[in-house]
Amino acid sequence: QVELVESGGGSVDVGGSLRLSCIASGYSYCLGWFREESGEEREGIATIEWTGSATYVESMKARFTISIDTSKKTVYLEMNHLQPNDTAIYYCAAASPHRVVTGSFCHPGVPNEYLDLWGQGTLVTVSS
Repeated sequence: QVELVESGGGSVDVGGSLRLSCIASGYSYCLGWFREESGEEREGIATIEWTGSATYVESMKARFTISIDTSKKTVYLEMNHLQPNDTAIYYCAAASPHRVVTGSFCHPGVPNEYLDLWGQGTLVTVSS
């Protein structure tokens, strides 16, 4: 079983930037970032294959960048020009190692039943 540990959340002013990290304890074909605002349904941001191939939710593409460092088993989410409506708990997700989740199956749409592992989340608060 792969465990995921997110970090990098915190408070930031409007227009600021943050970089979230997700350390995976093992290999996964597909990992991603999602977020959940208070009282809202979980929302996808981006996914990335171990090869580095990334897929974004279109509305997230302009300000968010997902990347992976396979040597560190770490997936990053760079967030820029943050706004108050970006305030949410940000979750890292991954497919179990035995699941070959590649191509169109590695997507940030909700739900994606192939992403069966989740971290505990990290809170991002954007203040005006």
